Amino acid sequence: MRPKLDGILETAVYVDDMETAHSFYSEILGLRRMVAGERLFAYDAGPAQTLLVFHRGHTGEDVETPGGVVPGHDTSGHSHFAFRVGSDQLEPWRAYLGEMGVEIVSEVVWPAGGTSLYFNDPDGNVLELAAAPLWPNYLS
Repeated sequence: MRPKLDGILETAVYVDDMETAHSFYSEILGLRRMVAGERLFAYDAGPAQTLLVFHRGHTGEDVETPGGVVPGHDTSGHSHFAFRVGSDQLEPWRAYLGEMGVEIVSEVVWPAGGTSLYFNDPDGNVLELAAAPLWPNYLS
């Protein structure tokens, strides 16, 4: 019998300029940085959810920690992830992103009725603000 998963704890993006990324994720999106290191920043993205921002090219090697080895990882190109937002928050986000000079590059109304706003971080990663209903497991 397969053990149960409780959800996704972390999602990650890779960036070239950590300080520019920090300015974007903390000042524009309002995420609180929990960890600041040479190769990664970790942000509180909601209850039991963490956004990891890795310094591209600095994470390919295994890292020894007192608790064990963290396997190396890396990616090239642009990543994607989505934040959940209430449908009543879409218009405030549209206005806020415009005020902050962040261009909404696409807006999608999904067959189920939800809406997604897409924009980019300074490294070109594709971010999404998604209001339900969207997926069968994200209805409200």
